[in-house]
Amino acid sequence: MFDSLFPNGIAPYLTGGILIGLGVALLYVVTGRQGGASTFFSSSWSWLLNTPFFRQPSLRGSRQWRLVYAAGFVLGGLIYLGLGLPQAPSHMPAWKLALGGVLIGYGARLGGGCTSGHGICGMASLNRGSMLIVLTFMTTAIITAWVMKALGVGA
Repeated sequence: MFDSLFPNGIAPYLTGGILIGLGVALLYVVTGRQGGASTFFSSSWSWLLNTPFFRQPSLRGSRQWRLVYAAGFVLGGLIYLGLGLPQAPSHMPAWKLALGGVLIGYGARLGGGCTSGHGICGMASLNRGSMLIVLTFMTTAIITAWVMKALGVGA
């Protein structure tokens, strides 16, 4: 069963988890701030939009460090490419990727953060709200996967 869950072995997942954990811990130790990807997008939109949500001082005041944080995402991907590590191509149509992105963005705003913010940072700080949100989206994801499989819908 373990081999069916991790056909490429556990090392890539373990390595990724350790690197993510170290990155989030470094951010917290150096700045005292918790990282999360969805707040980066909100703070980025605050450069362009004048609606009350995007004009919040917490978003406007964090734009600079969040840009550096996001640059780390891009740099990490470029380093991965530069090392020539294996990549799995996506066979997903662009419209499904776009729709998924919109739904994930809506869910992140609805839940007050994203999986990285709640699942990594929030749970690490023993935040009860983050634990409840992670339980909710993990349960929803598992049920959705089971329903989609039962309906014969594949990726």
